[in-house]
Amino acid sequence: MRDPYQVLGVAKNATADQIRAAYRKLAKANHPDLHPGDKAAEARFKDASAANDLLSDPDKRARYDRGEIDAAGTEQAPRGYRAYGEGAQGQRYSAHGGGGFDFDDLSELFGGGGFSARTRAAFHRRGSDVQYMLDLDFAEAALGTTKRMTLPGTSAPLDVRVPPGTISGTVLRLKGKGEPGANAGPAGDALIEITVRPHPRLRREGDDLHLDLDIGLRVAILGGEVETPTLDGTVKLKVPPRSNTGAVLRLKGKGVPDRDGARGDQYVRLRIVIEDPADPELAKFLESWRVAAGAA
Repeated sequence: MRDPYQVLGVAKNATADQIRAAYRKLAKANHPDLHPGDKAAEARFKDASAANDLLSDPDKRARYDRGEIDAAGTEQAPRGYRAYGEGAQGQRYSAHGGGGFDFDDLSELFGGGGFSARTRAAFHRRGSDVQYMLDLDFAEAALGTTKRMTLPGTSAPLDVRVPPGTISGTVLRLKGKGEPGANAGPAGDALIEITVRPHPRLRREGDDLHLDLDIGLRVAILGGEVETPTLDGTVKLKVPPRSNTGAVLRLKGKGVPDRDGARGDQYVRLRIVIEDPADPELAKFLESWRVAAGAA
C-alpha cells in the first residue's frame, strides 16, 4: 500500500480535521455505488479507507511516523542488531519482517549456552492481523449497528460495533483479536472489512439520501399525502397541488448521521404515472375535456 499521506493528499503535519475532510472527498468521488464495475475507482476507495483508518487513529499514526508499522499496519522489524539493542525493551529481532530466529536456533548460534528467563522474555513477536468480511444492510450501515460475529478458529462470539455512516470498504479494527503472538508477544488485530448491500430504492450521496417516488395524476394536480420509505421506516409526505415530474421535495433530517450525530436530508424526486387500474372517472373527465377542447 502507498504512503497514507500521499493517498489522501495531505501533509505529514495535517490536522485530524484536514485528514477527515480529505478522506470524505475521496470516498465520495470514488464510492463503488457511484462507479459500479469501475475497479480503479474501487481500488482508490479502498486505499483511501485504509489510509484514513491508520491516520485517524493517533496511536497508529504515531507508530507509522516512527516506522514501527507500515502503511498496512504490519509490525516492522528492527534494522539489524544495533537497532534491536538500542530499541525499547520487548522488541523482537527479526530479519526483513520475517518470523525471526527461534530461541533454540539462537542458542546454537551463540554456543548453546541458552538464555536467561529475562532475556527470553525480551524476544517476543506480535501476532499477525487477520481479515474478515461483514455484510450489512443499507440501513444498518447508515444508522449504525452492533453485529455479533464468531470469528473462525474461536468459540466466543464478538460484538462488532459499526458506527453510523459506515460505507463499503470501511475496515474496522478489533485490537488483540487476531493471531496469538509468539513467546508471550501481543496478539494481532482482527480487521473487519464492511460490504454494504444497496437499498432497493434509496441512493446515498454523502450524508444525503435520494429517492424517485411515483405519484398518480390526481395527487399531482390536487395535492395530497403519499407514503415514502426512509431509513426510519415509512412516513407521510405532503405533495403540494400542481406538482410536476421532476419536482424535488426535502425531508429534513432523514438522511445519514455523521460522526457528530447530525443527519443529512432525504430528497424525493416526483414522477407522475397513470395509476393502474385506471380511474374511470378520470378517464371520463379527460374524454369530455378532449371533446370540449376540440370544439373550441
